[in-house]
Amino acid sequence: MLDKIGIAKRIAKEVKNGYYVNLGIGIPTLVANYVREDIEVEFQSENGVLGMGPFPFEGEEDADLINAGKQTITTLDGASFFDSATSFSMIRGKHVHLTILGAMEVSENGDIANWKIPGYMVKGMGGAMDLVASAENIIVAMMHTNKKGKSKLLKRCSLPLTGVGCVKKIVTNLAVLEVTKEGFKLLERAPGISVETIQQATEGHLIIEGVVPEMVL
Repeated sequence: MLDKIGIAKRIAKEVKNGYYVNLGIGIPTLVANYVREDIEVEFQSENGVLGMGPFPFEGEEDADLINAGKQTITTLDGASFFDSATSFSMIRGKHVHLTILGAMEVSENGDIANWKIPGYMVKGMGGAMDLVASAENIIVAMMHTNKKGKSKLLKRCSLPLTGVGCVKKIVTNLAVLEVTKEGFKLLERAPGISVETIQQATEGHLIIEGVVPEMVL
């Protein structure tokens, strides 16, 4: 079973040379720490940063450099800063190749719910709705089940939707799954996790074809 760092490491393998990538708050922000050093990637944050680097070491933080989740960040050579209007022009103009988001729920047809739980105070939807409406490739980083052990990969989302039919791939603490027209296709298992365990933790339709390999981090 993976922890949050393990999920970030596996998603980092999906990042390709030359990509412009937006990282959502939570687990996705960790991805920047684990991208291969031999490729060039531009990380974009909707609060107005292009060229984010890994998190700073303790004692080297700059309070003026933050991401959309208000975490302190580093920047790479050539990084630029701009207003939110410019940032969302990049996003809505489809100039971001890959968006990595957290989620509370994902349905078997690729709907995502990640911005509101009824009855709980939330700060707002942030840029998630613009991101899911504009990005051609969306990967979700999430735990497979909630704290009560109930599946977060559902037939239909129960929470208010952020986007419809937009998620392409999901990496959880148990598995890597692709969203297809037929449901969740199981691509890889987390180390030490059986197919049966993944089946039991997945409410939505799970597609299993042949031998499912264990993921390599």
